[in-house]
Amino acid sequence: MHIVLITGISGSGKSVALNVLEDAGYYCVDNLPPALLPALVYAVGEKGADKIAVAVDARSAESLVELPVSVRHLKEEGHNLKVMFLTSSTHSLVARFSETRRSHPLSHQVRPGENPASRRTLIECIAEERERLSAIENLGHVIDTSELSANKLRQWIKELADIEHAPLTLFFESFAFKVGVPLDADFVFDVRAIPNPYYDLALRPLTGRDAPVIAFLDAQPSATEMLEDIKNFVAKWLPSFKTDNRSYLTVAVGCTGGQHRSVYMAERLGAYFNGTERVIVRHREQPKHVAV
Repeated sequence: MHIVLITGISGSGKSVALNVLEDAGYYCVDNLPPALLPALVYAVGEKGADKIAVAVDARSAESLVELPVSVRHLKEEGHNLKVMFLTSSTHSLVARFSETRRSHPLSHQVRPGENPASRRTLIECIAEERERLSAIENLGHVIDTSELSANKLRQWIKELADIEHAPLTLFFESFAFKVGVPLDADFVFDVRAIPNPYYDLALRPLTGRDAPVIAFLDAQPSATEMLEDIKNFVAKWLPSFKTDNRSYLTVAVGCTGGQHRSVYMAERLGAYFNGTERVIVRHREQPKHVAV
């Protein structure tokens, strides 16, 4: 089983790392007491999963001492286990907590003999957390995120976990401008400038998925030219969106009624990119969506 254990200082990016692994198909558990790690691996393995990602932090201080033992045992059992320890400078952590306005996890814990009404400062919490985690800092690969953007951290986590770039799902969606532009659209193309099959009474009841409408639009030079322009635009910029760690990209194509021209274009685009990408074609104004 592939196991990725993420630990480190709060605010250093553990949630970002865990989300990357979840998007890559890992069964993810956050804030797991280390003593429960072997039991979790067994239980998830019984369900047929072969990839687990677990985040452990200083809130489980009492059982952190058991973590090195659990890691060693799991490796001895043949599991492919990687440990990532995320850290950051105190200055960066203070800035991040200030930006998010979230409290430090240890600020809610009361130490023995401490006045429950008193609250430790953020810097005191960070210092205590470093002390609690110092024994396991060298258990795996240490990543200093002080100067890392979230996107760069995602890229590094993928590389360290041997994750190929998670496949981006490319949506081509037809719609009717008279109903409104889809809110989830990343790009919107207006194809109302090409001839409208609606004005041919024989084609009016059909859609852009029917052969007579397809033949009509295939014969229109403007439709062919616009289709090529959209293809080229998407093909040019798609690699950039993959590099940006996007999971989805929605290309919306609209005409007046969402029945003929936009449906035709979405189908043609889906068929073109289907050979190299994960593609879903959907027609908002039609009763059925099509997965390509």
